[in-house]
Amino acid sequence: MIYFSGFSLRGESELFADWLVESDYAVAGFSYGAIRALEYALEHSGRLDRVLLFSPAFFQTRSERFRRLQLDAYRRDRESYLHRFLANVAAPAECDLRPYLHPGGTEELERLLSYRWRERDLKALRARGVVIEVFLGEKDRIIDAQGAAEFFTPLATATYRFRHGGHLLRPLLAEESGFARD
Repeated sequence: MIYFSGFSLRGESELFADWLVESDYAVAGFSYGAIRALEYALEHSGRLDRVLLFSPAFFQTRSERFRRLQLDAYRRDRESYLHRFLANVAAPAECDLRPYLHPGGTEELERLLSYRWRERDLKALRARGVVIEVFLGEKDRIIDAQGAAEFFTPLATATYRFRHGGHLLRPLLAEESGFARD
């Protein structure tokens, strides 16, 4: 499996081990990495069976002002921005993401904030027989989870929505781990 990490992260794939597929014909990505996974899948001409998108960086429902504020805050104080960012990525769970921190650049942040998911890309993969699975936490503090669900559900093979999960799909308490499949 090929895995693409989220913005400013590296090695966090172990956090998604329960859903990863051991296969030479699968690609997965978390948040910003979901964008990269989709692009890889679209460009890959060989066999590909499955694309797993964990909390895809879905900001196309956000305003241009929101994007500018994010970039300005990052440029002003990268360390403080990343501290708040990691806290929001982990929420509502209590998960220390510092071991996975690998600060990205302004260009990456700008790219993920402005990325436009396109129906035709997902339809093209489905037409090739690729299974597309999308995983979303309904308590996500990073992306518009409801907007993402509305966009991906009719296009993906399956969309899994974690009622009590955030961007990492983890709830505050382990017993709240239920999810629904669309």
